[in-house]
Amino acid sequence: MATVSNSSLLEINAGILPKDACIVIVKTEWNAVTINKLEDGCRKVFAEHGIENVKTIVVPGAFEISFGVKAYWEAKKNSYEQPDAFIALGVVLRGDTPHFDYVCKAVTDGVVNLNLQLPVPVIFGVLTVDNQQQADERVGGVHGHKGEEAAITALKMIALKRSFEH
Repeated sequence: MATVSNSSLLEINAGILPKDACIVIVKTEWNAVTINKLEDGCRKVFAEHGIENVKTIVVPGAFEISFGVKAYWEAKKNSYEQPDAFIALGVVLRGDTPHFDYVCKAVTDGVVNLNLQLPVPVIFGVLTVDNQQQADERVGGVHGHKGEEAAITALKMIALKRSFEH
């Protein structure tokens, strides 16, 4: 089982923080209670580190996340609102049909493709879980807070990209 306790993900070198970054959270309407906790975790990390330019767009479900990211990028890529990173937030709960498998594959493949197509990182903050208890364990429970982890990952990826530009 993956945990952050065996990594240095939560350690942030204050010297690399991209305080001027624009970060766009793309979240789903489905499973709003859990999604809002994921977003709150992201915003908590950003506030703690002085990141103020954070926007949220809402899409109906996880399947639509990739389109939301791509459409926002295309609309803002040459403006002062150009994002430095995206964070995809969703929750896909296993049901009684293969729908879960199709949606999980589609959203995962979509985020991978965006990371290969766009010049900015797209962070995978989508929970793919068997039940609501597993989701709850990942928004401040025994498995940490995946929203906070996604925000930290976004900051580190922005800093990494900027380090290549100097």
